[in-house]
Order: sequence, then C-alpha cells, then structure tokens
Amino acid sequence: MLRKFLLATAMTFAVLLSVNAQSLEGDGPHSQLIIRGVMLINGNGAPPQGPIDIVVENNIIKDVKVVGYPGVAIDDAKRPQLKTGGKELDCTGMYLMPGFIDMHTHIGGDAQGADPDYVFKLWMAHGVTTVREVAGRGIDIAMDLKHKSEKNEIIAPRIISYTAFGQTSKSFNPLNDIPISTAEQAREWVRANAKKGADGIKFFGAEPEIMAAALDENKKLGLGSACHHAQMSVARWNVLHSARAGLTSMEHWYGLPEALFDDRTVQDFPLDYNYQNEQDRFENAGKLWEQAAEPYSEHWNNVMNELLALDFTMDPTFNIYEASRDLQRARRAEWHEDYTLPSLWEFYQPSKVSHGSYWHDWGTEQEVAWRNNYKLWMTFINEYKNRGGRVTTGSDSGFIFQLYGFAYIRELELMREAGFHPLEIIQSATLNGAEALGMDDKLGSVTIGKLADFVIVEENPLQNFKVLYGTGAINLTDDNEVVRVGGVKYTVKDGIVYDSKALLADVKRQVDEAKAKSNYTIKQPGIKN
Repeated sequence: MLRKFLLATAMTFAVLLSVNAQSLEGDGPHSQLIIRGVMLINGNGAPPQGPIDIVVENNIIKDVKVVGYPGVAIDDAKRPQLKTGGKELDCTGMYLMPGFIDMHTHIGGDAQGADPDYVFKLWMAHGVTTVREVAGRGIDIAMDLKHKSEKNEIIAPRIISYTAFGQTSKSFNPLNDIPISTAEQAREWVRANAKKGADGIKFFGAEPEIMAAALDENKKLGLGSACHHAQMSVARWNVLHSARAGLTSMEHWYGLPEALFDDRTVQDFPLDYNYQNEQDRFENAGKLWEQAAEPYSEHWNNVMNELLALDFTMDPTFNIYEASRDLQRARRAEWHEDYTLPSLWEFYQPSKVSHGSYWHDWGTEQEVAWRNNYKLWMTFINEYKNRGGRVTTGSDSGFIFQLYGFAYIRELELMREAGFHPLEIIQSATLNGAEALGMDDKLGSVTIGKLADFVIVEENPLQNFKVLYGTGAINLTDDNEVVRVGGVKYTVKDGIVYDSKALLADVKRQVDEAKAKSNYTIKQPGIKN
C-alpha cells in the first residue's frame, strides 16, 4: 500500500512538472469568462449556496446567478449564455470564494534568499490574490513590483505597499538619511512617502510626539497605517495611544497587553534581560499576556470598548509565533522538504543574529508559557470579533519556520482554534481585509461590480481548511487506500485563471534547482543525515 501511495505521489509531481509554460502564465483576461456550477462561499458571512454561475466581463463581475438545486439537473437554457470569444470554466461541484487577502506580508528578503517570483507563486498557489506588504526591501522595489502586478506583467498578487517608518532609498531621502528626531521631520517624511506613491506606513514605535505627528499627517493624507508596537517604545506608546492618534491597524499583539496592564506600567522583564538577545525577547514575550488584566474584567472591557468605538482593526498573525508553543511541529511541517529554499531553511536555524531564530535554549517551559499566552490572546481576539470588531488575516511569512502561502492557510486553522466559525474566518480573510484597506468596493466578496478575484477548490474548505494547503489533506478511501485531496485548483486574479498546482510545481522546480546547485538536503541541527 505504501509503495502504491508513493508511486502515485511521484506520478502526480511528474505530471505537474511537465505542465507547459502557458499554464503558468495564466488564461486570460477574457472579454467574457463564465465560471459554471460552483458552490459559492461569499465572504460576507452568508452560508454556502449553489450551483451558481458567475459571469465576468473584462475583469468585472457582471452576474452571480443561481442556476439550479442540489441533485436536480440544470436547465442549460436558463443559464447565462456564452458570448462569441468568451471562455467557460467548468467548476461543477467545486467551491468558490473571493480571493484571499494577506494583510501582513514581506516580499522575501536578502537574508532569506527568497526572491519575489518564488514568494508570489507560493501566495498565488494558495489563493492569495492581494497582499499588504508592511515594510520590505525598500519603496523603490515595492513600487516597481506593485506596478508590474497592476499590469499583470508578472505572476503576483495585487500589492498594497506600506513603507517602514523612517526607511529611505536612493530615490527617497527626504531627510538626507538623518534619523527622524522631531515632529516636523516626521511630518516631512510622511509627506514624502505619500508623494512617492506608497499606500501607507508600517510603524514599530517611536517617541510619543513623533508617533502623534506622523499618524496625524498620514491620516490627513488619507493613507493607511499599521504598527508592530516594539518593546523599545511600548512603555510610553501602546495600542490605545496609537488608535487614538489615528492608527488603522495593529499587527501581532504587541502593545495590547501593555494597554491592559492594571497593576504595573512595564512588562516584568528579568533584570538581566537584553532586547538584542532573541531568546530573551521571545521567551519573555510568552509571559506577557498573563500580566494583563483578566478577561472580561472592567479594565479589559474598557480597553476593548474604546478600540471598538475607534473602528480599529486587529491583524493578529497567530501563525508566526506558533513555533514558540510547538517547535517540533513547525520544524517538521511536511511542505519544507519540497517547497522551502535551502537559504530560507538555513535562515530559520538557531542564530544570534537572524531575526526570529531564537532557539538558543528552547524547551518545555517556554512552550507551556506560550500555550497559555495563546489562550489569553485568542480570547481577546475572538471576543473583539464577537462584539463587532474587525479582525483580518495576516501571515508574516518568511520567519520562524512559516512558509509563504502555507502559513496563510495555517492562520485560518488557528482562527478556528480561537473560536471563529469557519464562515467568520472566510470573512476575515476576504471582506474584512478589503474593508481595512478601503477597497471593499472592489474586493472581498463575489458581488456584481467588483473585480474578478476568486479561489476555487474541489473540496469543502469549511469542513477542513487543510484542503487549502498546497500539499492537501490525507484521506482514507473506502478501499483502504491512502490518498491526498485538495490543494487550490484555480486562483483567479484580475479575471486571469491560474492553475494553482502548476504554480506550486514551478516553486518545487526552483527549490530542486537550488538544492542541486549546492548539493543540499534539509538538515536537522546536531543530526548527521
């Protein structure tokens, strides 16, 4: 049985790797595209409905038409009719959702050795059609990729670019590389960033007067903002300060427990703590939520109510810290061997200089603390959603054993663990993200007049989000055969239909070539392969 399974798997990859180049380029755009017979999971909280035909003309949804009933033959005469030059995509029995929006991304990095093409194809293979890049290799590179994606000159999601506050480049030096140290310098930098074409700013914290000035100027310009409230500034500027000043979304959870302190003003740092020591930083971060006000206490409720009143967005990125609570699971995720570049794998390993490689002495005590941390964190996020707050889906892939695309699907699973209904999760991954970006008139739901961004899969993702992984889910047939099912079938972006599995096969080819060049195999520290 095992030999049959391995042979079938090998044959599948052989077929995928022989896909012609046209399937990678995508099919379209078409003057008319009709997607036939899908079960629609719409992203607006509505239950699934089908069979439905979706009509797209020149990248705009023109009709979303119910064409029948379960178990009843469809009357073709009552279906939308194909025009001359149009394209039909038969997706009978498949499930269609709006394109996924990843609200926290980095388009690879030099340290990881991950170039944009590799990263983009992993995202697109998992149905991610829009990404908000929150700081990266610089505004010049980001804007170049953004414009190429807009024109579909490259295979890539739609890119919303947020520049890291204070970052400059060869063509963007508003302060001649002088560090921002005054409120007026902050305003000058924000204006220059907007003029350069950025969609917003990613903050990590700064002196209160600088944060206040930058957020005020950014808000006047109508741009978005996100913040990872780093420990170096959070004692005087937490999430509440940012939200009051006009911040539109918080990343991860830093700054939120500090806003919930009711018997202290700073985290209970060990007296030999050093922020530059990644083990210190992440080990003690795992003890932070237990120092905050208890769930549903008066202070806890007051903080939540104020953030709700400010229409503040939470982008938790649960997945990126998951290795903290189960390092072995994160290290041994089955996709690493085929889809993780050797350079990226090396970047993940214990290191005193690589960000997020904090496995200096990581064990049971650290993992138990982080599991407790997650319980409290998830309780706040789930209740924020229950009270009407906006929660979005972000992955922060490329660090801490989290691989682009795959990590996004893991984020969906972790939101389920937090208490979200599967339909609430799809809404978080689609319409909530579009609202947070101010793009819900174009994206986030399958609605007449919006752009044609879709995710299509053969299995029901509401029953098992694992079918969205590129590696699919393992099932046992009635004949006692082990099979894999799932993986996104088609990703549609701007009305162009991409074969998701062909994109993933091309990523595997890139990884195989990188391994061959260096005669590399994935290694475990301290173990001879």
